[in-house]
Amino acid sequence: MPILPIVHYPEQVLLTVGKPVEEGEFDAELAQLVDSMFATMEHARGVGLAAPQVGVSRRLFVMDTPNGDESSERHVLINPEIVHVEGEQVGDEGCLSFPGLYQVVQREMRVIARAQNVKGEEFELDVRGLAARCILHETDHCDGIVFLDRMTPLKRQFAKRKIKTLQRTGKWN
Repeated sequence: MPILPIVHYPEQVLLTVGKPVEEGEFDAELAQLVDSMFATMEHARGVGLAAPQVGVSRRLFVMDTPNGDESSERHVLINPEIVHVEGEQVGDEGCLSFPGLYQVVQREMRVIARAQNVKGEEFELDVRGLAARCILHETDHCDGIVFLDRMTPLKRQFAKRKIKTLQRTGKWN
């Protein structure tokens, strides 16, 4: 599978609400995009990757989160919706579209999400911890929201200064 280029903030596609995948679009082309997104995410050593991060303004993402043992949970969520959230977790969060930037972000601990698979079949996922953080982060990408938007104003200001430094030194692209 081809490795796709990952776009970096402040590319407009990251700040735009993605278009839903329509009924007739669950086809071989969509399956190939999903396979390429998994390959790209694995190559970049990420745990999640949304279509806008590879320049495709669509509502879909892939994720592969470790379970704590040697296994992991690999999912594709197309047209994701957050059905329920509860609890709280605070922790470091990074993003493949923000290379070298990690910030403490507060998210919910448990998420129930509804989505479709590559065949268009609807399903629900009930996850906690890192998987919940990943679903919330990647669904944000589908909504044109980046993790800077989830930071306090002071942390956002600090992060934007760091981004400018990384851009100036050529470590951003």
